Amino acid sequence: MQQTRERKPDWLKISLRTSESFSDIKSMMRGRKLHTVCEEAKCPNIYECWSNRTATFMILGKICTRACRFCAVTTGLPTELDLEEPEHVAISTQEMGLKHVVITSVARDDLRDEGAGMFKATIEAVRARNPLTSIEVLTPDFSGKKELLEIVLEAKPDILNHNLETVSRLSDQVRAKAKYERSLQFLRNAKDIRPEQMTKSGIMVGLGESADEVIDSMRDLRASGCNILTIGQYLQPTEKHLKVQKYYTPDEFKQFKVEGLQLGFSHVESGPLVRSSYHAHEQVEGALKQSHS
Repeated sequence: MQQTRERKPDWLKISLRTSESFSDIKSMMRGRKLHTVCEEAKCPNIYECWSNRTATFMILGKICTRACRFCAVTTGLPTELDLEEPEHVAISTQEMGLKHVVITSVARDDLRDEGAGMFKATIEAVRARNPLTSIEVLTPDFSGKKELLEIVLEAKPDILNHNLETVSRLSDQVRAKAKYERSLQFLRNAKDIRPEQMTKSGIMVGLGESADEVIDSMRDLRASGCNILTIGQYLQPTEKHLKVQKYYTPDEFKQFKVEGLQLGFSHVESGPLVRSSYHAHEQVEGALKQSHS
C-alpha cells in the first residue's frame, strides 16, 4: 500500500492568493525570457514575495547539471546560455524598483568557468542601471576553484551567499557533487580574496539531523567567517525527493535564532518558511545595523 505524506502542521499553511503585482512580475519574467528560483524550486513564498514586487532571478538557464535530492530544479544537460541575460536582469530590476536584488543560478559544471563570468556580468549590468540597489548573489561552489570565485568577487557584490544546506553527516546524501567542507572553504576563500566581503549561508532542517548537529554546523559557518545565516524547514517538493523526517516548531526555530546570535552572526533569519532570499532586504539591513553597532 502506498504511503501518504505526513500532513503539514498549521504553521506551514500559506496563502495562495495572487495579486496584480504577482501577475505583473510573471508577465515581465516571461517577456524577457527570465527564470526565477521562486518558480523553478517551487518556493512556498512566491505568492507573498511576488505580490510585494520582489523576486530572485535565476541566471544561466533553468536546467541544472547536478541532481540534489532536495531540489525541484530540473536536472539535465543545459542547452542555453543567453548573453543578453545580464542586461535583461538589470532592466527588470530597474522596472521593479528593487532596493535589493538577489541573483542565483543553476549549477553549470558544463561551462569552462561554471558560470562565474555571467555572475560578474550580471552584477555589473545591474549596478550600472541601479546604482542604489544592493546586490546579493547566491552561487554554486564552482567546484571549489578559487580563481572562479575571484571572478565573481571582482564585481564586488554586497552579499555573497553560498548555502551549506545541511549538516555534515547528511551532506553526501542530500547534495550532489557539492561537499560540506568545500562549502565551508568557499566561504573562507571569499574572506581571503576580499576581507570586507559580507557572506551568508543557509541550512535546511527536517532531513533527519539533530538539533545539536544544526548548532555544530552553525559553529562551522561562523568559524568560516559567515556573517548572515538563514534556517528554514525542508519541504519535500515531489514524491521523488527526500522525505521530511521532522517538522520543527516555530519555537524551535526561535531557539536556533538565539543560538546563532550568541555565536556571533550579524543576522539570523530562522523560521519554518524561511528561504535564502526570503526577506533578503531586511536581512542585509539587520546585518549592517549589527555590524555598525
